Order: sequence, then structure tokens, then C-alpha cells
Amino acid sequence: MNQTIQYERYQRQLILKGFGMAGQQKLQQARVLVIGAGGLGCPIVQYLVAAGVGHIGLADHDKVSLSNLHRQVVFGTEDIDSYKVDVVNRKMFSLNSDVDISTWNERWTQQHCLQHFPDYDVIVDATDNFASRYLINDACVLLGKPFVFGAVSQFDGQVAVFNQSQTDGSRSVNYRDLFPLPPANGEILNCAEGGVLGVLPGTIGTMQATEAIKLITGLGTTLSNRLWNYNALTQEVFIMQLVSNPVSLQYMPSSEEQFIATDYEWLCGIPQKGIKEIDVLEWKQNFLDHLFVDIREPHEMPRLDTLCSSLGLEWMALPLSGLENNLSCLKDRNVVFVCQAGMRSLMAANMLMKASPDASVFSLKGGVLGLAEKSII
Repeated sequence: MNQTIQYERYQRQLILKGFGMAGQQKLQQARVLVIGAGGLGCPIVQYLVAAGVGHIGLADHDKVSLSNLHRQVVFGTEDIDSYKVDVVNRKMFSLNSDVDISTWNERWTQQHCLQHFPDYDVIVDATDNFASRYLINDACVLLGKPFVFGAVSQFDGQVAVFNQSQTDGSRSVNYRDLFPLPPANGEILNCAEGGVLGVLPGTIGTMQATEAIKLITGLGTTLSNRLWNYNALTQEVFIMQLVSNPVSLQYMPSSEEQFIATDYEWLCGIPQKGIKEIDVLEWKQNFLDHLFVDIREPHEMPRLDTLCSSLGLEWMALPLSGLENNLSCLKDRNVVFVCQAGMRSLMAANMLMKASPDASVFSLKGGVLGLAEKSII
């Protein structure tokens, strides 16, 4: 790397007290793995690339969609239907061609963790589901890697640094010390189901990038053993002190074999793979004679009254929160469940299939958002 160009590019951080050329060299030699290229991953990668982190790994199996653009500001309308990692890789090369980026256009698994985590200094979680979060955490504990955590939901965000090496040789608390087990089905909604303020992932992702840079350079004090909480509506911030939780040990895989054998999707309540999903076009062509059940809460928009009336559907609104107590009214019925994005409807289908195994039960893939994308509502 040309030293003159390097100084000009990074001059504003090189002149920081305690940073200097030594700090820049640490960044240049660092290897950071970011899992997720969405609302959190976009600002994380942008700022790590701009700061001059030498090598970045990026994993995401998703494609860009129109509904991403209000918060995933690396992408434009011209990128819709392109793989996210490909777009990020191309645009980050334009930002800083000195940074080497490796990408995986694959769903991240235990095998990926065991194969690739040893090659990286810092692991950054930019995913939006509990199965991935517990998977990443357990792998970091097993392999001794620091884990920069971030999460967003509606108007709230959290950031922490888990499993950081301490001066006495121990490790700081990990995600399971905070939450030994995942929440129950539907207890906490993801962004597709519950919504998210567009600017919030930018705030939280930038905080995660900050923590990664501090881990690499040794500057300041990280959010190790602390959980940073932010509310965008009030601009209030508070920090919780975290301590180890002995209960977490009984749930943590203690070996690579146990880690490989753990079914994280089952652990996090993701419905069985046998559940039948149908897309919007299949539904219109073949399943309009099924009872159409909207399991969203009453405040979720748009409502489907007009659509159901225009199609002559038999339908009902039955929120997931009360579904278990009302399964009897669906027993032995042929049902298509719909929610906002297609996740809760899978849970509903799973519940009804267990209660009424002989029923014809389906989940509408993509949910109401899928109907909107097809211009059906």
C-alpha cells in the first residue's frame, strides 16, 4: 500500500490521540467476519471498509428486495433481485479497493463456523433471527472468538461485546448468560413482522462497527460485560451491567460434536420443515376455496377485508396470540394462514397440523407483503 495515499485516506483518524500509525496498522492486519448483509450489516461493512480493516468476510444468502431499501442504504432500486453480498462487495471495492473482501452467498451453518471462525479475529453478528444468534454465540464460545452483538426491533436497539478475552485470561459473558434459552414462538417479532424504524439499524450497526474497531486497536473500553440499550423515540440510552449466569452452562455445547448435533432452528421454535408453503400465485390458482385466516394483530395494516370480499373468500381474522385457544373452530377445515411476512403463518400452520393432522393446512409464503409485491392489494 502506498504510504502517501494511506496517510491521506486515513489522516483524520491517524491524528487521533492514541491511534496513530500503530492503530492503522492493527486495522490493516485485522480480519473481521460479518454475518448478515442487511440493515445492520450494511453500515458495519461500510465503516469497517472505510476505516481500512485489511480483510472482511461477509456472509448472507439473501437477495435485495424493495422492502429492504428504507433501511439498507447500500442498495438501490437497480440492485433488486441481486444477491446482497455481490452488491456489497462491488460497492465496497469502489469505497476502498485496498480492503480484501471474501463473501459467502450461503446460509450460515455449524460447519461454516468451525471452518471459518478460526481465520478471523472478530465475529460480528448482523443477523435478524434467534437461530443464527445462538449459533454464532455458541461457536464463538467454543472457538474463543469475541462476538460483537447487535439487535433491532421496531424503535429499540441493543449492542454488546460477548466472549471478549479478559486480562486474567477468562472470557467476558456471552449471549447465553443474558438469555440462556430463546424466547417462545412469536414472543419477539423480527423486522419483517414487527417493523423497524429505517434509521435504527444504521445507528446500531455503526455502534457495532465502533466496538469492532475498539477490539482491534485496543482503544477505549468496549461493551464487554455490558448491554447498551437505545430507544429512538426518546433518544434515551441506558447500559446494563452483565454477569455470568451458571444456568447457561447446561445449555452450551461443550464440544464440536455437540455443537454440530444441535438443531438451532428447532431450539428457536422454527416450525417443522414439513409445513406446506404456497406462494401467492399458487394460492390464487388453487386454494381460494380454503378458509383464509389472517393471524396478524388488529393494528397491523393493511387489512384484508376488501381483498377477501372482492375474491369471494371465506375468511376470518384470528390473531396468533389467541389462536391456541381457538383451534377448535378450525378443526378439520382446509385452511390457508396469512401474516405480514410469512413467518407467523408457519407457526400457526404448525399448531393446527398438530391439533388436526388430517386437515389441509397451508402458509402463504411472503404474507401480506407478498400480496403487495404482486400488486394484489
